[in-house]
Amino acid sequence: MSEFNNVTVVKAANVYFDGKVTSRTVLFADGSKKTLGFMTSGEYTFKTGEAEVMEVLGGLMEYKLEPTDEWMRVKAEESFEVAANSSFYVWVSEYVDYCCSYGE
Repeated sequence: MSEFNNVTVVKAANVYFDGKVTSRTVLFADGSKKTLGFMTSGEYTFKTGEAEVMEVLGGLMEYKLEPTDEWMRVKAEESFEVAANSSFYVWVSEYVDYCCSYGE
């Protein structure tokens, strides 16, 4: 899906890691939520409340899910799932444009 229709976009940005990671929240009529974001180069740790699906729209990154020590690579048009109430680590060499879906 290259676009979302009939949604509400929260104007205020979610800003993390001194502005190196930002996103905007998109709310759907059915109550679901996604964020559209951008990461610059760096290493980041995220904690989840809900399960997430992280879809890479552009660029590439490596990620590691707890409790494994295995790094995996994901690029544009690929995605990975993260369990609720867990942590994951990402390493971005250049940039990543992403869409994160929650509760999936």
